[in-house]
Amino acid sequence: MSSKKLIAEIEFEKTSTQKLLERLPEDKLGWQPHPKAMTLGQLALHVATIAGRIATFANNRETTAEVLVAHPLSKNKQDILNNFDESIKTAIEILNGSDSDWDSKNWTCTLDGKEIIDWPRPTLLRFLMLNHWCHHRGQLSTYLKMLDVEIPSIYGPSADENPFV
Repeated sequence: MSSKKLIAEIEFEKTSTQKLLERLPEDKLGWQPHPKAMTLGQLALHVATIAGRIATFANNRETTAEVLVAHPLSKNKQDILNNFDESIKTAIEILNGSDSDWDSKNWTCTLDGKEIIDWPRPTLLRFLMLNHWCHHRGQLSTYLKMLDVEIPSIYGPSADENPFV
């Protein structure tokens, strides 16, 4: 699948992600379900920035593993929402600006100067942008449910919201 065709998927996933991020309880951003888990604020910021970060990595054609797995803390809910808006804008701008040659180039990830991943850009976008984004959004919905936050409809009805009635 070409990078430009992913824009429609980003737009589709944006809606569900926005709904979840808007429901973040700001007073619980430091909460974590387990000591080894990210905090709610870290996970939410990660979900908010995946699209733009991965598109930027693809555009730059290389990334270090240290940057790839960094999960910074967010300042507050508004910071997360602002980062989300900027991330979506960045991803779409990069993909809209890609030419036919863009998809034929690879992206690499290094660890301590050694190449550990070498993927075609479309593979990176599918795996680490869209699939990874949906995976972490699922985690975020679980975190929110554990905090008694109503979960919006994502791909269909949730236990809390049915868009079909």
